[in-house]
Amino acid sequence: MAPTTRSKQSTPAPEEQPSTTAFSPTPASLGDIKHRPREGSRSRTREEVWDPKYAVDLAVDENVFLFVPNLIGYTRVLTAAASLYYMPSYPKYCFVLYSISCLLDAVDGQAARALGQTSKFGAVLDMVTDRCTTACLLCFLASTYDKFAIVFMFLITLDFSSHYIHMYSSLVTGSSSHKTVTSDVSRILWYYYNDSRTLFIFCFANELFFVTLYLNHFWDTPITTTSYLPSLLIDLAIQYPKSVGLFVHLLRNLTWPQVVGAICLPICAAKQVINVVQFWKASKILVGVDLAERQAAREAALLKARGVQ
Repeated sequence: MAPTTRSKQSTPAPEEQPSTTAFSPTPASLGDIKHRPREGSRSRTREEVWDPKYAVDLAVDENVFLFVPNLIGYTRVLTAAASLYYMPSYPKYCFVLYSISCLLDAVDGQAARALGQTSKFGAVLDMVTDRCTTACLLCFLASTYDKFAIVFMFLITLDFSSHYIHMYSSLVTGSSSHKTVTSDVSRILWYYYNDSRTLFIFCFANELFFVTLYLNHFWDTPITTTSYLPSLLIDLAIQYPKSVGLFVHLLRNLTWPQVVGAICLPICAAKQVINVVQFWKASKILVGVDLAERQAAREAALLKARGVQ
């Protein structure tokens, strides 16, 4: 058996009711078809593994694809794609469309819970959209800031790998969601996933930092051209040129994207640390499952050998 690292919740079996659809199995054989073991499935009991053919046929009964949160997800995909189209030459259009796509990320989950339309498809759609939009933006930044291309490639790799292995470890241990992390597994991930405000702040600041890097490529207007410095600060700069004067000089040449980016940088860096923790903890979980299965296989072989003797 796999080690208990996450709360294990089996997929609830729907009520067996007669159906007039052509694909529906007879009541006598319904359970065998629904939960037919799949080749290669590991660490999940027979009741937790749904037969793929049954799931595909069942998808026509209730159109999950048209759930309101999933429609919001499609809107996110379209706005993100449009922002990528405008990204090379039209920063204003790109910024507005990309921002809409990111802000809708905070809406689809609330809509799903409010309308009772949570779905595994919606959860995966949300994660895939997040990963792909961020990766596309980082690819553009890698070509724009070519001296730091290796850094952006590392961030893409870390983002994809940490989320994939975390999702896979959640499936292997039977967790109902990749956000279901207990404090005994990782207190950092527990705080990150179980506090919606913390999750929003980290994701928002992380994405905003990359957006400010994008805008910085186009925005060269200093803040002081639109917001004049107070005369008192100018006088202090004259009196103290090495301290206040240096600050005023920097302020005169800073742009809004640079200021916002400097504020978001620490949170973005912390988000990458969380990704590393997520990757490491998920790796340990998978190794623990492997060791538990190997131990169970050895015990089963030993019992079989004793039975033969």
